[in-house]
Amino acid sequence: MKKEGIFIIAFLLLIVTIFLIRLINPIELDDVTPGIPCEDALIQKADTLWVIPDFENNSIAYNEKWCAEILSSNKTIGMHGITHSYKEFGNDITYEELHNGMEIFKSCFGFYPTKFKPPQLTISEENENLIKEEGMQIMMGGNQLAHKVYHCNDSDIIKNWIIGIF
Repeated sequence: MKKEGIFIIAFLLLIVTIFLIRLINPIELDDVTPGIPCEDALIQKADTLWVIPDFENNSIAYNEKWCAEILSSNKTIGMHGITHSYKEFGNDITYEELHNGMEIFKSCFGFYPTKFKPPQLTISEENENLIKEEGMQIMMGGNQLAHKVYHCNDSDIIKNWIIGIF
């Protein structure tokens, strides 16, 4: 068999494998916060909710009803940045900024986050170390590949309907 044929077969096997992995792994939902409209069906479909604690300077801690609804959904809840500004964690943040986001999260849900996903999957080495020092597991690009990850505002390059298929 020619090298090209072996390459094509290997590539197709890789695609099928990724498809099957995404089919059985838990579903995730990014950009969960009261300031971004989110279809209830997406929240119900997801196993993990990635919450933005202080989107557009609106702390989730002040929205007790929303916090209670998200908590009662019995989903895994992780922290998705602090404000979700563009490449927020690509630039250095301070311990105080991170801790403030964690406190907002705790005020809303009653516990500190144990999982963290940086907005736009961009993070500096310094920020990565800071988050790990705070005891959070960082989820990055491999996570996006292995899970179906929807977005509340459907603003990602790959639209939610495509994610639903693949």
